[in-house]
Amino acid sequence: MIDLYGCQGRLDNVDFLVRVLETASERMGSKIVKKVTHKFSPTGVTVILILAETHISIHTWPESQYAALDVFICNENVDPEVGWRAVKEFLKPSHFSVHKLKRKVG
Repeated sequence: MIDLYGCQGRLDNVDFLVRVLETASERMGSKIVKKVTHKFSPTGVTVILILAETHISIHTWPESQYAALDVFICNENVDPEVGWRAVKEFLKPSHFSVHKLKRKVG
């Protein structure tokens, strides 16, 4: 989970954010199963890509130049750091906070 502050990217543009997450998914080597988007009024966007390996999502608050990114991966061969770096390239946050959570099943 990453909190991105001072973002320079187009946080209110659904198509742009879909492309950002698609690029992140492609660079991680994950497979997109489904795309879900929602544009809030007056501002804000949610994009969720359901992946064969779980999901990647972004929720934006353009008025605050803030975005919340979740990269949830359940395949050890897919590196969520690669996806996060791709998003960082596009949104160019002035600062960010990374919260890693390692889940264990069974």
